[in-house]
Amino acid sequence: MMKLILLGAPGAGKGTVAKLLTKMDGSVQISTGDILRAAVAAGTELGKQAQAAMKAGELVSDDLIMGIMRERLKEDDCKSGYLLDGFPRTIPQAEALKVLLADMGEELDAVVNIDVPRDVILDRLTTRRTCEGCGEIYNVKSKPPKEEGKCDKCGGAVTQREDETEEAIGNRLDVYNEQTAPLAGFYEKEGNLLTVAATSSEAVIDAIKERIGM
Repeated sequence: MMKLILLGAPGAGKGTVAKLLTKMDGSVQISTGDILRAAVAAGTELGKQAQAAMKAGELVSDDLIMGIMRERLKEDDCKSGYLLDGFPRTIPQAEALKVLLADMGEELDAVVNIDVPRDVILDRLTTRRTCEGCGEIYNVKSKPPKEEGKCDKCGGAVTQREDETEEAIGNRLDVYNEQTAPLAGFYEKEGNLLTVAATSSEAVIDAIKERIGM
């Protein structure tokens, strides 16, 4: 049973690592986007407030996200462990999460910072293509569709997402470096940071297993 936070810039491979880890021990992957969508779909009071903020094009407040996160971490499936993917995003969220976990009598096993060079991320994301039909992901270099522009699985159109052009990715990386990268310093002071400089998911998993004694 592991309790981890996964840090890393867009395109660092957090989602892939999380999926591989959850298969290993039955822990659940929790991303802020997923829990917000679930709360909205369930029509909870917090979900309604989040939906109103999102409809207005505003960021969902830290208080609201922490309220939804508190509800999520108390659900039964979290008893077998959880991986927080893309949360916390800021130092105030990290501080609030520390208080929340202390209230619940829980401790993190590690905060894993997946450190991938900027040029690798740019190359990885600008060559990524997504099927508009089923969401299958391709890469023009390493995993192109058999027929150019057409999904192998459903025959849908395979295109480049608007937020995966070089300019858009550069902006996303700049925002990450300003807002979220300081979290590594926060967790280093807490004494539970594991920085893994690796471009393969397998290398990241091996480092995590070694750290938490799996």
